[in-house]
This record gives sequence, structure tokens and C-alpha cells, in this order.
Amino acid sequence: MENKYKIIRFGEDVEGYNTTVLNEREVRAAAGILFLLMFISVLNVLFKGDFVLLKYAITFFLTDMLIRVFINPRFSASLILGRLIVSRQVPEYIGAVQKRFAWIIGVVIGTAMFILMIVVNSYSPITGIMCFICLIFLFFESSFGICIGCKVYSWFQKEKAMYCPGEVCEITKRVAIQKTSRTQILILIGFIAFIFLTVWLFKDDFSKKPEYLFANFTTIHSK
Repeated sequence: MENKYKIIRFGEDVEGYNTTVLNEREVRAAAGILFLLMFISVLNVLFKGDFVLLKYAITFFLTDMLIRVFINPRFSASLILGRLIVSRQVPEYIGAVQKRFAWIIGVVIGTAMFILMIVVNSYSPITGIMCFICLIFLFFESSFGICIGCKVYSWFQKEKAMYCPGEVCEITKRVAIQKTSRTQILILIGFIAFIFLTVWLFKDDFSKKPEYLFANFTTIHSK
């Protein structure tokens, strides 16, 4: 009971698990929140050339990651919000050790972006690549439940990671519903070809700016 209320701590003790764990559902929710914030910020840079929102987003991202790694995930604002969002869902427990390693990668990327974009007040292909990597990590976590940093952890640690999302650390035989048939692969390839063909055939039509649907109606009544 004492460990539960320690301020400096990483992970939770749950009965039946012989290592500290985190709730994967709230972790994914938090990743989705951070992804949305970073994605909107990047779009603001690309379409408006405005870096203000991105600077705020980087500051929030780095602060949130520092709290997770060096204090306690329980005090992370994004994880608290994620917990509130998924509070009615059954928890899915994952090992805390590999997740901490993944978040340390986030701290490194966040620190580099903070120094380059806020302290130095600069932008370059380096910051662009780091933002892209950050978005990829957050997208895979929130959308697919795939922790890329956790997979990197297994490359450097001899000890096998425990309680990975979707039990990917365990060697399991795929059941029928998980298998992909040749027909499905062909459908996927055909759909991708369809997208490219559509873009090529209708690029001129799709590039036209839409007109207001009720423009003529408004003009007639205004007269």
C-alpha cells in the first residue's frame, strides 16, 4: 500500500502481476491527445507559417514526458485526461519497464526540439524530421497499440519484456480471424491502385475550388 502513494515512482502494483504495470488504454488515449496537439501544430506551420502553437505544443509535450519518466506517470496531465476518458473501460495492463524506455526516447526528442525551436529559435530539416518521428510514434501507439519504443527496448535488453500490448512479446499462433487471405491482399493492392488512378484522372476537377451551393438562390432573393 505504501508504494501506491509514493511520489517518485514508475508504474502501478496490480495483484497477479510480478512487475509494475500501466493501463494501456489510458496510455493510448494520452498518445492520441498528444498526437492531435502536435498534428494541428505542424499543420499550422505548413499552411500558415506560424510556429507559435508548435512551440507551445513542444513545451507541453516535453514537460509531460519529463513528469512521466522522472516523477510519476500518475501526475502526467495527458495520462490523467486519458484516464478520465477511458475510465469506464476494462484496464489492459502492460509492463512499465519497456514503456519507460519508450518515453525516455520521447524525452530525448522533445528536449532536442525544445532547444532548437525555442531556445535557439530556429527551424531546419532536423526539427522537421524529429517532428515527423514524434508523430509516427504517437500515431502508431494511439491507432494500432504498437509501441515502437518498446520494440526498440527489446533490441538492447537481454531480459524479455513482460506484458506487452496485445501480448506481442509472447509467441502465439494466429487464429483464423487474424489471418489475411490472398484475396484480401489483392483487394488492398487494388484499392491502393484505385486511389492513385483516381488522383491521376480527377486531379484537375478535384483541384477546383467548390462554389457555395446556395449562391444563385441568395443572389435571386437579394434582387
